[in-house]
Amino acid sequence: MEHAQRILVAGASGSGKSTLSADISAKLGIPYTEIDSLFHGPNWGPREEFVLDVAEIAEGETWVSEWQYADARAILARRATTMVWLDYRWPLQISRVIRRTVCRRLTRQELWNGNREAPLRTVFTDDEHVVRWAWRTRHNLRDLPERMTEEYPQLALVRLRSPRNARRWLSELD
Repeated sequence: MEHAQRILVAGASGSGKSTLSADISAKLGIPYTEIDSLFHGPNWGPREEFVLDVAEIAEGETWVSEWQYADARAILARRATTMVWLDYRWPLQISRVIRRTVCRRLTRQELWNGNREAPLRTVFTDDEHVVRWAWRTRHNLRDLPERMTEEYPQLALVRLRSPRNARRWLSELD
């Protein structure tokens, strides 16, 4: 792939952005920054340095990262050469979000800056719970191809519609 120096991976929550980003990084030997690790500070609050950190990463010669957070999207997209869009079916994505959330909660896995998933019952009481957020934002990327090609004409857009397509694309990446 000739335009693989600075790669963004886009998709709804649960699509596998972080996993594919890490896989691309390993395959191409380019740095991967998990954007969630830059955004989340203690107690799930946003870090003050987030935008500055994103800008520093974007200036790098090669990188791969997820395309998320409104404050970071334009910064990264202006410098990116390729966007991989994980355009998967909703049932797959929400099942992944639920499974990931339950596993993280049951194991008390530490996430970014000491944060952990909230008790599972909060899915019913917290409007910002990740499962509810995934439901609310599931249609946000419908117009992604048109938007991205208009706003960032330098981007090569790769649309993958299933994990199988993603595995095949990754195997052909060089």
